Amino acid sequence: MPSRTSIVGRLFKTFLPVVFVILMAIVAVGTWLVYGITRPPRAAYLVTPQSFSKVTGPIVKATDVKWKNHDGTDARGWLILGSDGAPAVILLHGYGADRSWLLNLAVKLNETTNFTVLWPDLRGHGENPPVNWTSFGKVEGDDLTAAIDYLQTLRSQAGKPQVAARVGLYGIGLGGYAALDAATRVPQVRALALDSVPASPEDLVRAATNARTQMNSDVFQFLARTGMTVYSFGKFPTRTSCELARSLGDVRVLVLAGRAGDPWRQSTLDMARCIRIAPETRSDLPLTGPNLPSSTGEEEEAYDRPVIEFFDKSLR
Repeated sequence: MPSRTSIVGRLFKTFLPVVFVILMAIVAVGTWLVYGITRPPRAAYLVTPQSFSKVTGPIVKATDVKWKNHDGTDARGWLILGSDGAPAVILLHGYGADRSWLLNLAVKLNETTNFTVLWPDLRGHGENPPVNWTSFGKVEGDDLTAAIDYLQTLRSQAGKPQVAARVGLYGIGLGGYAALDAATRVPQVRALALDSVPASPEDLVRAATNARTQMNSDVFQFLARTGMTVYSFGKFPTRTSCELARSLGDVRVLVLAGRAGDPWRQSTLDMARCIRIAPETRSDLPLTGPNLPSSTGEEEEAYDRPVIEFFDKSLR
């Protein structure tokens, strides 16, 4: 009669390959998820300053500019110079979008205020991005501080600083989280407009995973979260938007949230309650930043106008 030890050994040898295959499948799915969500969908720009000018005439004086992030990687964006010594505003798109989504807002903001406007591609976004991956907020805030540093290097024809020491930030989703992060670090940030802000980077990962798998699965969510922790060497960002909001100094804030049913409405309003200085809140908008490309001209104007007026009022 075989001993108990030999039976256990046989069972172990029998099931070990099965366990190994299951583990390999889990690793493969997790790798597929992390690779996919850290490389957002990319498409040709909806519009460029050049194509925009063909319709409106040669009034868009936007240039394609590049600078270095603090980690040595390349960054890029479109820039419209304002009046010498005027404030500047940086516009940030959301996850899965690119700078072309904000071209209309950038042009109208510059024309109305004469502020310098810079709107970059977040890392991992846009056509052929210089950095192929997104960190879901781990370094995007630091990238934004590098963009502010870049603006401070600009000089007018007279050799004086092109941009005043007053900067406004506008961000949607991932861009909103990055703007919040940067505003807690850089005293030059005096105005902040935030649209569809996630409660935390985990919310962004959850939404990206659902889009990647076309389902809402706890198993896929667990694999994506675990994979992102490994991918970021255990340094996946854990600070919530509320924690960042509590750290804001003397900054004027405009909060933009959609109507009931908007997936980011509640997290945006929850973040707004964490700001010590009461923000200006628009909490029932028919249109928010993620819907800009599908909006009509009238809807877009109704959205853009309060944003432009906020920066004009807050940065003067």
